[in-house]
Amino acid sequence: MFKCKTVWNKLAPLARASSMLCLQNARKSALRHGRRLEMVQKAQMSSGPAGGGGENTLYYVLIGATCLGAGVYAYRTVSGDKERYNERMIEIASRPKQEPQAAEAVVGAESKEEPVAEEPTLTEPPAEELLVTEAVVESTETEPVAEAPVTEPIVEASIPEPTVESPIREPVVEASVTEPVAEAPAVAQSEEPLAPVVESEPTPVIIAEHVPEASSVSESAADSKAAPAAEPVEPTAAPSDVPEHAPYLLIGGGTASFAAARSIRARDPGARVLIVTEESDLPYMRPPLSKELWFSDDPKAIETLRFKQWNGKERSIYFQPPSFYVSPTDLDKVENGGVAVRKCFMDVVHMDVRGNKVKLSDGAEISYEKCLIATGGVPRNLQVIDRAGEEVMKRTTLFRKIEDFRSLEKMSREVKSITIIGGGFLGSELACALGRRSTDVGLEVIQMFPEKGNMGKVLPEYLSNWTTEKVRKEGVSVITDAVVKNVTYKNDKLEIKLKDGRLFKTDHIVAAVGLEPSMELAKSAGLEVDSDFGGYRVNAELQARSNIWVAGDAACFYDINLGRRRVEHHDHAVVSGRLAGENMTGASKPYWHQSMFWSDLGPDVGYEAIGIVDSSLPTVGVFAKATAKDTPKAATEQSGTGIRSESETEAVAGALKAETTATPPPIQQEEDYGKGVIFYLRDQVVVGIVLWNVFNRMPIARKIIKDGEQHADLNEVAKLFNIHED
Repeated sequence: MFKCKTVWNKLAPLARASSMLCLQNARKSALRHGRRLEMVQKAQMSSGPAGGGGENTLYYVLIGATCLGAGVYAYRTVSGDKERYNERMIEIASRPKQEPQAAEAVVGAESKEEPVAEEPTLTEPPAEELLVTEAVVESTETEPVAEAPVTEPIVEASIPEPTVESPIREPVVEASVTEPVAEAPAVAQSEEPLAPVVESEPTPVIIAEHVPEASSVSESAADSKAAPAAEPVEPTAAPSDVPEHAPYLLIGGGTASFAAARSIRARDPGARVLIVTEESDLPYMRPPLSKELWFSDDPKAIETLRFKQWNGKERSIYFQPPSFYVSPTDLDKVENGGVAVRKCFMDVVHMDVRGNKVKLSDGAEISYEKCLIATGGVPRNLQVIDRAGEEVMKRTTLFRKIEDFRSLEKMSREVKSITIIGGGFLGSELACALGRRSTDVGLEVIQMFPEKGNMGKVLPEYLSNWTTEKVRKEGVSVITDAVVKNVTYKNDKLEIKLKDGRLFKTDHIVAAVGLEPSMELAKSAGLEVDSDFGGYRVNAELQARSNIWVAGDAACFYDINLGRRRVEHHDHAVVSGRLAGENMTGASKPYWHQSMFWSDLGPDVGYEAIGIVDSSLPTVGVFAKATAKDTPKAATEQSGTGIRSESETEAVAGALKAETTATPPPIQQEEDYGKGVIFYLRDQVVVGIVLWNVFNRMPIARKIIKDGEQHADLNEVAKLFNIHED
């Protein structure tokens, strides 16, 4: 194609010149005879009428001369290209004959077994001979070999597909085509000796007897300047304990993944489930990290992660002991299947949804039949802290995992001051937990947030203010209306400057400002991400794509009563994970569950909530005097568990009936909110409910939201929760 284009570029100007010349002659003839040329028949033109025969003859002569010249030029061009091609081939054929001689001068006595110079073949020198020469060139840095190409037969022999697809990639394939010196490091990266490859390789280019020469050259090059490049380096290989295939693959090792695994095994007893997580721990529950573990009297609880619930019963933070799981290497061998967890440094970095496989951070690949994404999220941080520098970041904790709990617990015993930035659930719980031990260890605890009170985005203002006073009584210095402007490290102290000019000094910072859903797989998997709430958008069955489900914090689902939502709570992780596991086994159930969440400010004050609880919505609160059993401690004694979502039954809420009680006496309007119910309204419909020190009534609240009805008197609705009974 290139030659044809070149010929055309040469001939085109000549053709255009001939056409212009003919056109000019025709115009002159017309002017000379005083008339325009008539369109005559070919028979008249050939008969040579007077006045027109000379011009036509000249036209034909010019066209013929042009074609003849073009033909001669094309012939000479093609002939010249062929001559240059033959000369190039002769030059290529002559160079490999000199190449082994140059290599022999360097190899010397170390390749006496079979001297490289004795190879007589010119057109097909053995690939191992080229390999030796390339290694020598790399170590001695000789220029002539770098420019030496190989003959055409060698190129054809080293390109065949079987060589490329061999179990261990053979460097000769690439090194023998172009730039041998540039590809020489591939020789040093060979994982195993070349002999096994020769036995399984059908191409005659590779000769097994030359393998010792490659080794000897590497050894002789050890003393040269480029010796490190010639030393064998094992490439990163896939860990042997990662199975190549898992029928059920769960990405993420949190609550949602474990709930899904348990659900899958319940519906399919022989299922083989593989959980892949980057954490170093088996699946565990997160709520105790900011609650009960801080109030344990056992000094070993930090290591054992066993704690006493508010009711005094002891339990572990882990869902199941190690004996519950099978080894990943035995997952495809066990008779009745099981659940395996591949933990530590493993992280899924790429997802091939068409090929049904994922790629791990170490290069290993796992194929699957059904996959669940339950990656949760990562703690957010303030931008002013991110930009503050390394010294500030080293003294900042983003609380999320077990190691974060252990690190902060240790820090609370070593430093003199800790500042918690954030007034939500996590920040308030940690403030109360650290405040209770502040007197014993001489620790100053500061909590600051931009709202007017603790949990100001959730609770109505009067209840938020009451909660703030409760936190202060725990020994915490609460700073409201605090917007951080910058953070610096000076004189072994962190200085936090607020926008209103206030300055606070502390030793350590805990940032509890929310969670960012992990969505790294969205691009490679082609999954849709919600721009408003974050997370992967899923359908009613928690399915994002064919054979892919999402559960937990990373799922953005559609609530038929409340619209599209994304929830970051333990109960949602449990229920959504369980439903996703059922649907992965063919259940095809929609997600209609209204998940709940709870928060405890110590063993005496706690609340449970469901639906949309937003302080910007209109609220109606109905309160009563609390009794001794209206505390988180009493609730756990009644339910038998501190994880209150586990105490909920699967019964339909409509089957529950409230006890008949007499009309309560008028409630005294005082700032002592012992227990009560707060209704959150949108268009006169209850969309959220907070049960303040009222426990084990969540099925009733769930049914009220599910019904979606307008209520004329919410005091009557509050009676369903029996808040006035003694």
